[in-house]
Amino acid sequence: MTAPDAATLLACLRLARTDGIGPVSYHRLVRTHGSVQAALALLERGASPGRNMGQPGTRDDALREIDRLHAMGGQFVVHGQPGYPPLLAALHDAPPVLAVLGDPALLSARMVGIVGGRNASAGGIRMAESLSALLAAQGVDTVSGLARGIDAAAHRGAMTAGRTVAAIAGGLDCPYPPEHADLQARIAGTGAVVTEAPLGTVPQARHFPRRNRLIAGLGLGCVVIEAALRSGSLITARMALDYDRTIFAVPGSPLDPRSHGSNDLLRQGAVLTENERDILRELPETTEETGLFPGRFPPVRNPAVPQRERAGTVLRAVPAPGPCPPVQGEGDLHEMIEGFLSFTPSPVDDLVRRCQFSTAAVLTALSEMEIAGTVEFLAGDMVVRRPPPA
Repeated sequence: MTAPDAATLLACLRLARTDGIGPVSYHRLVRTHGSVQAALALLERGASPGRNMGQPGTRDDALREIDRLHAMGGQFVVHGQPGYPPLLAALHDAPPVLAVLGDPALLSARMVGIVGGRNASAGGIRMAESLSALLAAQGVDTVSGLARGIDAAAHRGAMTAGRTVAAIAGGLDCPYPPEHADLQARIAGTGAVVTEAPLGTVPQARHFPRRNRLIAGLGLGCVVIEAALRSGSLITARMALDYDRTIFAVPGSPLDPRSHGSNDLLRQGAVLTENERDILRELPETTEETGLFPGRFPPVRNPAVPQRERAGTVLRAVPAPGPCPPVQGEGDLHEMIEGFLSFTPSPVDDLVRRCQFSTAAVLTALSEMEIAGTVEFLAGDMVVRRPPPA
């Protein structure tokens, strides 16, 4: 794999680490000014349009981060440079830079996301291990989040017959949960561990939506096993649908709350999944089905598009937003959403139109707010402000 140009990597790290600049703002700056170096120079002169985004990260800090990652045996993958995974590159909010332990080329391989509950049942664990192993035997790798329960089972199963990618929320030097440090090292030895967080980042709740975005964006589809109605797995599924991926769900007992979320996905039109064949028949059969990503994999075909047009479903597709507003940071987006929300439910697509950010950016912000307990998703693709604790 070709390493990114050193000057571009240095500029990308400095710009991406600037306070107030998230992925959406990063790409808008680069598009507006023609290159990451030009955007960085603009911030260094303090001439950022619309608002003060703060000073970019220092050159010395960026060089230290590069040296530390290389000392660990890892490397950076930069948006717009050779080797960046094409499925991620097509996203509105593609991570500007990824830190990878293991084989970065695996990020461009044919894979599906497998996610589910941390408190998984024995049957759910067996299903995750079996599905990922059988998919690996057919040349389809697995990407998951290294969490307890379904995620860890999916990684273990995939490694019995192939490779797996672990997308994590913190830095590569901060395995989470701590008991999965050995599993992370095994995955890095045969597959890849990827994050957009700097080294030294200890995972917090606000970091996990970005981890979920990696899972949703790297896979050609997303398989949900044992997800409760309020779970991070459903957040990942919403993101995957927004990225035009196929959603798969393994049915579970209606008596088990751990399966209520995944069963609800089926009710909304997700592909009922009992074995690997249910997944394989929905994926592209060759790397040459379209010329969009030459030599790689095109966006997944979704034969069940009408499911996403039904009114009143949590996963209903949201219309594309209008023209981009002036450059703004992620904090501004959170404040804007809070201003629009009330204790009366609001449709998510209305928020997207009002905010005029990308659908993915608004969903990511809402997911962060949901995890923080300030908003709640309701049936019918509605969201509502949650009252403060008594």
